[in-house]
Amino acid sequence: MFRKLLILALSATSLSVCFAQDHLRDIQAGMEGLKNAGQDPEMLAQLMRDMQDPEMMAQAKAMMDDPKFKAEMKKLQNSKEFKNSVKATQEMLSDPGKQAEMEAKMEHMLKVGNDKIKKTAAGTLDSTMEAMLNNKDVMNDMAEMVKDPNFKKQFDEMMKDPSFRAYMESMQDMMKDPSKKAKFEQAAAGLKAAL
Repeated sequence: MFRKLLILALSATSLSVCFAQDHLRDIQAGMEGLKNAGQDPEMLAQLMRDMQDPEMMAQAKAMMDDPKFKAEMKKLQNSKEFKNSVKATQEMLSDPGKQAEMEAKMEHMLKVGNDKIKKTAAGTLDSTMEAMLNNKDVMNDMAEMVKDPNFKKQFDEMMKDPSFRAYMESMQDMMKDPSKKAKFEQAAAGLKAAL
């Protein structure tokens, strides 16, 4: 998995220059995203989470199966920039030391990125709990949201989103802290009373 992602990220760094046509903006944005993911731990971690999302991968497959996309990729593969990028990536990967160094760097970036995602999610959850406990309007808004008949359906849809799952993981981690668990229980009791 890291080898494939590494190839994509390294190739994207050079390839992003050769996407100039307007009708390739989505491809260019995707390549820029890959390039940035190779440099930003949080983006890399989110990309890896997104790649585990069956719905997102189905959309990516549908795009890649599109004849227009295939035609543009064929043109791209014949470009000098693409060939040079692939050659540079293959040369780097042929050196076991450089390959191991890049894999270790990406594994470290992935760990750092996942930690940042969890920390951000935990901060958001903590702020939400504080707002619910200290502001009756927020508590009432939450109660109205939960009363909405579509809430369960919307919540189930959110649970499928890899980024939302980070909040659920953070909540589980926060529940291990007795003081945070007490806040959650207090907020839950307040929400129940508001219903």
